[in-house]
Amino acid sequence: MEMLKEEHKLLRDAVRSFAESEIKPVAAQLEDNEEFSEDLTRKMGEMGLFGIYVPESFGGHGMDTLSYVIAMEELARVDGSQASTACAHNSLGCGPLVYFGNEEQKQKYLPNLCTGEKVWAFGLTEPNAGSDSRGTQTTAKKVGDKWVINGSKIFITNASTSMNAGITVQAKTGENEDGSPELTCFIVEAGTKGLSTKQIHEKLMWRASDTAEVYFDDVEVDDTHILGKIGDGSKQMLQTLDSGKLGIAAMALGAAQGAYEAAVAYSKERKQFGKPISHFQDIAFKLADMHMKIEHARTYLYSVCAMRDAHLKFSKEAAMAKLFCTEMAGEVTDKAIQIHGGYGLIKEYPVERFWRDQRILQIGEGTSEIQRLVISRSILNE
Repeated sequence: MEMLKEEHKLLRDAVRSFAESEIKPVAAQLEDNEEFSEDLTRKMGEMGLFGIYVPESFGGHGMDTLSYVIAMEELARVDGSQASTACAHNSLGCGPLVYFGNEEQKQKYLPNLCTGEKVWAFGLTEPNAGSDSRGTQTTAKKVGDKWVINGSKIFITNASTSMNAGITVQAKTGENEDGSPELTCFIVEAGTKGLSTKQIHEKLMWRASDTAEVYFDDVEVDDTHILGKIGDGSKQMLQTLDSGKLGIAAMALGAAQGAYEAAVAYSKERKQFGKPISHFQDIAFKLADMHMKIEHARTYLYSVCAMRDAHLKFSKEAAMAKLFCTEMAGEVTDKAIQIHGGYGLIKEYPVERFWRDQRILQIGEGTSEIQRLVISRSILNE
């Protein structure tokens, strides 16, 4: 694409080569075994896929948003599980520490998170606090010179692997004057007494990624573990999600691209009535629609990346990108299965995995319904 600079093209080629050579050969087996791969995670770190936009002064690579999106797109084009590991670690793991951490916190945590040796988690979602993130029931109470955290989180990526170094957790620390909850983010290191995790199994999607329940049972931290200011938790989490939406959109784009390429290849090989099914207009038109929608989604997503890098407001645009890309991926992967016919429903062909992996993207980091709410409120208040 014309908007890509040479460094973006080189990055795309490098990540695509890595995904094809290192991830693709083992993706199906890892998924069948529901196995989180520490080996691939370290290799992604060695490739420079962690800490992509973390400043170089903290051990990162100082790349732009478009570089991050391209990298996540290329990983998801091959395997959603590995893409989710890298995406969550970059945007939700490193992100809050980069945006809101003080100098000491950044120097302490970020360098080790940019190498692939450790990952970080983001504790927002709870059993009764999903789209209503301000409904957090996890609490943090000041007792002497300590904060005591109690509660639980669910559907947390990278939280239960032995590679986890810690979690940024939102907790209720009191009430504001208007009666709304005062929410604050805390840094809780792995191994802290009272912190425990339970891996979630039998998932429809991302079966080779680490998804967990997280429990806080009288977990004690001091003031140095407060991220930013007391009461800024909700604002921090929402700002983190704005950037995170771009990563989710990129994963959707990658899943769609992978499914589309598989459908094109299959349509040229599969013969019916004496000729490849790609010769039939209905199949050819399906492929044309898939290609068109992928290209439109990519163009818009990349333009939103440019907005973010130009330090323009992009909350509405991030919501639009996530909504369009994820719903597009649902449509494209569905068409890919249709083109494969019955073969699209068995694991011998990758399209069923692309379809399963993309389905979470219309839910995670803000459902499609919430994105429409964000967009509508924005345009009605303009």
